[in-house]
Amino acid sequence: MLKVGLTGGIGAGKSEVSRLLVASGAVLIDADRIAREVVEPGTPGLAAVVEAFGEDVLAADGTLDRPKLGSIVFADPEKLAVLNSIVHPLVGARSRELEQAAAEDAVVIHDVPLLAENGLAGLYDLVIVVDAAPETQLDRLVRLRGMTEADARARMAAQATREQRRAIADIVIDNDVPLEELERRVKEVWAELVRRARETGDSSRQPQE
Repeated sequence: MLKVGLTGGIGAGKSEVSRLLVASGAVLIDADRIAREVVEPGTPGLAAVVEAFGEDVLAADGTLDRPKLGSIVFADPEKLAVLNSIVHPLVGARSRELEQAAAEDAVVIHDVPLLAENGLAGLYDLVIVVDAAPETQLDRLVRLRGMTEADARARMAAQATREQRRAIADIVIDNDVPLEELERRVKEVWAELVRRARETGDSSRQPQE
């Protein structure tokens, strides 16, 4: 098994790259999706969040009111740390479960938006960074996601810099290109990942002296 960390700045196009890798045969473990699942109604995760922040963070239907919770924690680093101490272990445990269920020779892609920010590169056999110029990110966020320019710039500024992400990359995928070129590059990267996964599997089957 090859464990790959996939990251990229907001608006860089990481989701498109992960989609292409899954279409090629990768097993995707999406940290954001798992983070939503572990605080669904009826979960211990949601109960712990309510205990920490009060029932005001619940919507009328009993689900987590994410905007309300976000407005509380992103204005207070201590409260954000409390939330992370609840959610991160649950996400980690579920990610390990999914990883262990994958085939021995699988390429497992961990889609982790804040990989660089949280110093997680060491958890993976290699790290792929989806890279785009800040101007490209800004254009996509405003034009495709409907953000205001001020909001988009604030979201970008809250993340690691382009240089910080590239510094932890084993493989960089340039996404300042047309889709056809991106697809070709992802195919190249996939071939390299399959080769490395095969080598990892072969070495793990070698008899130990």
